[in-house]
Amino acid sequence: MPAYRSHDQEPPKRRGRGCRVGVTALVIGVIGLAVSLFGVVTQVMPRHFSAAQQRQITDWEYGKRWRVLPASQIFPAQAKYAPPAALDDDQSLTLAARRLGIARQSTCKAGSDAAAAAVLDRYGCTVLLRATYTDETDSYVVTVGAAVMPGAAQAKAAARELASAGTSGTAPGVHAVAFKNTPAAWFTDQRRQLSGSMAAGDYVILYTVGYADSRPHEPVSGDAYADAEMTNAGQGVAHAVFSVLGAPVAPAHCPGTPGC
Repeated sequence: MPAYRSHDQEPPKRRGRGCRVGVTALVIGVIGLAVSLFGVVTQVMPRHFSAAQQRQITDWEYGKRWRVLPASQIFPAQAKYAPPAALDDDQSLTLAARRLGIARQSTCKAGSDAAAAAVLDRYGCTVLLRATYTDETDSYVVTVGAAVMPGAAQAKAAARELASAGTSGTAPGVHAVAFKNTPAAWFTDQRRQLSGSMAAGDYVILYTVGYADSRPHEPVSGDAYADAEMTNAGQGVAHAVFSVLGAPVAPAHCPGTPGC
């Protein structure tokens, strides 16, 4: 008679095969859990962008501002600036220019001198936005323009070239914009006295200043006070626009940045 074998005793060979199957299943389960956890961690942990990616994201953030911000925010109702040094006895004293009107957007060629338009076009300018301001005494008028460029590098290069194209009084710049029934009603290119430009993010900010009355164009360099006040007024208005369009962009991070 064959020897009796209890039911709780399995042949050694069968028991080893079962252990291997169990261990294999456990290993596969652990690997699957690890992969899942890694996927969750990579989604939660911040993503690191390369320098080139940071520049692209920053340019995108700058470039969308002129589309999403209302014109009244791009061109503030008031722009403050410092008085000429001759009046700067009180450190708290500031002057202000008020906005007279905002022009329709134009091409860079239509809104600026030929020489300025050539520079802007060479670096990819697409649109030019403009507005006109006057000082508190309605003696000076300032037309400021924001040229939309494809990136910060192009804006800086265009601003440098415009700055080196001539002195502040003769540098190519933005066309004057007149508004009826305002102190700028008679402001034309022939009455411009000085001009300038600066880069702000993806934009080139251009300004030109002249007298509100009909006095003929004469270099204001001979009148130190008028030259200083005009320069300060023009730069003050330009910096007001600069502070909106050129405000620093927060570093890109994930999650949070579009496209992450």
